[in-house]
Amino acid sequence: MKIAIRYYSKTGNTQKLAVAIQDVLGVEARRTVVPLTEDVDILFLGSSVYAGKVDHDVKTFFEKNTAHIGTIVSFSTAALMTSTYKQIKKLAEDHKIHLCSREFHCKGSLGPIHSGRPSEIDLKEVAAFALDTVNFIQDRSAATSAQ
Repeated sequence: MKIAIRYYSKTGNTQKLAVAIQDVLGVEARRTVVPLTEDVDILFLGSSVYAGKVDHDVKTFFEKNTAHIGTIVSFSTAALMTSTYKQIKKLAEDHKIHLCSREFHCKGSLGPIHSGRPSEIDLKEVAAFALDTVNFIQDRSAATSAQ
């Protein structure tokens, strides 16, 4: 399976998660301003919450890369809000892209709020999440192909 990692991060919190996924999967994590140049089966898409919404760059990424995306796996950080999953789901539906039901979200630091997050534990958890999710998607794909 072809895998890509893209993320948007203003403060570096989501970037830390992307790098942890990169390290465990051996796939380079790139910012959302870097377009996909080929079709991918799984896209790990990292975002964060700014003023209650995902950034415009994430929306632009969808518009420019829809044709290359098989399944999106969402991961995110936020200091005050919940995950971006619902917003990513809406974007995926609008662009007719499958979104995996699994997501990873953790607190991100914002000044003194949640200082030190994502933590080493968060980074280990996102790495385990990425491996488990790739295996989950591969197993589902193999089961569907066998039918």
